[in-house]
Amino acid sequence: QVQLVESGGGLVQAGGSLRLSCAASGSIFSFMGWYRQAPGKQRELVARIWSPGNTNYADSVKGRFTISISRDYAKNTVLLQMNSLKPEDTAVYYCNARSSSVDYWGQGTQVTVSS
Repeated sequence: QVQLVESGGGLVQAGGSLRLSCAASGSIFSFMGWYRQAPGKQRELVARIWSPGNTNYADSVKGRFTISISRDYAKNTVLLQMNSLKPEDTAVYYCNARSSSVDYWGQGTQVTVSS
């Protein structure tokens, strides 16, 4: 079955960096990405990748976050490098993967940026 396993996240001061990782297995995915949800807000797209160089980003993270992907036979791993973090980046970050029009989600990882 499909599994998405996230790692990374944590507490960092403003201006710092964090890296999130998501390992997806069990299917062939047309794209993968990261979403986030802050308290009292809707879940929003952060970044998405179809293949190396084929990406899109939320305007709020452009120039600060970088998404990348690596694939082997059994597993896809998507990384989100987050630099110049701001307090408004504080949220639970969710890995997302789509296969055959079905969205799969990771369990979420907390990112907290202190001012």
